[in-house]
Amino acid sequence: MQTQLAAFIRDTPAGREADAILRKCVHCGFCNATCPTYQLLGDELDGPRGRIYLVKQVLEGVEPTAKTRLHLDRCLSCRACETTCPSGVQYGRLADIGREIVEKKVPRGAWEGIRRSGMAAVLPNTGLFSFLLALGRATKFLLPEFLQSKIPPKAGPAGDWPAPRHKRRMLVLAGCVQPALAPAINAAAARVLERSGISLVEAPGAGCCGALRFHLNAQEAGRDDMRALIDAWWPMVQGGGVEAIVMTASGCGSFVKEFAHHLHEDPAYREKAARISALTKDLCEVVPRDAVARGSRPGRVAFQSPCSLQHGQQLQGKVEALLRQAGYELAPVADGHLCCGSAGSYSLLQPELSAQLRERKLAALAAGGAATIATANIGCLSHLQAGARTPVRHWIELLDE
Repeated sequence: MQTQLAAFIRDTPAGREADAILRKCVHCGFCNATCPTYQLLGDELDGPRGRIYLVKQVLEGVEPTAKTRLHLDRCLSCRACETTCPSGVQYGRLADIGREIVEKKVPRGAWEGIRRSGMAAVLPNTGLFSFLLALGRATKFLLPEFLQSKIPPKAGPAGDWPAPRHKRRMLVLAGCVQPALAPAINAAAARVLERSGISLVEAPGAGCCGALRFHLNAQEAGRDDMRALIDAWWPMVQGGGVEAIVMTASGCGSFVKEFAHHLHEDPAYREKAARISALTKDLCEVVPRDAVARGSRPGRVAFQSPCSLQHGQQLQGKVEALLRQAGYELAPVADGHLCCGSAGSYSLLQPELSAQLRERKLAALAAGGAATIATANIGCLSHLQAGARTPVRHWIELLDE
């Protein structure tokens, strides 16, 4: 694809990156075949190829409109198009560049601005989110039906977390919403890794990875969250006693693995970010085979592979192999490459599209007669749980049984 970028972006780092990405695109349209929103809406501008053209126009100086912003807002950032693309177009990075520019050029209405600012303030703040979640549970009967469906029941106890005693040690991210929504996940991971002589520890003050604010188009605020997380981890990383940084939420893992990219223009954090990205592993990459208790397990499991796991990190089949090794029978899941509709804050910002995608995903997961749905990301877990009749759990909890 030939480009003629406008002067305002041409000689900037973002402009050079966007130009290189655009020039890889050959207009083939294979990406549309695996795009969830294109399948739902059938509009070229609601598929990757159309959105690439929209971003290209903006970068070449065409003034964006509210319609431009709408089509970019409807994108889930699931990156299924990247897995499909034969030319290696990094659509997700191009979309980030385009969204940041459009956000500045096309102001949002007052209510939409307040809503997004509220999410950017609440969701990454573990303490505030936990308090408001508890308040929401106590007053759930007073809330609108839409909000009631977003409030999950109180999570059960996390269980014992083994004290760190092994020479092999790994850091794990607590995350921002996961401690309140599903505290058992990290504790289960700690117990499973303990079997193989690995101690899993959390660093004090290590909060949100930055993905939530970054993908709400508050990109610099997202980078501030990245820097704060690096600062919280750095004393333990710098000492050399940490073998890996483990992510039990694949959405966070996909994002933290890209810290080196997001902070490559920051001289104070460039090298630290690269070190953090290199150390970061999804949980399925570090669970040793000898930590998986073999044997026949009752009931079939349907695994919902989050987009951040299979497209963002390209870790297709890793979790499924561990579940099979543990003795679980996996149910077939049609169109497993398609997004469930969670996509971070997407389910709050685009509730109708999100609900349609969830219904499709739940139908596919139920078709194989599974007794349990397993997933690898807290956002997917909470989103599916709100509409599922079948229990939805993190896969590591199944290995802990």
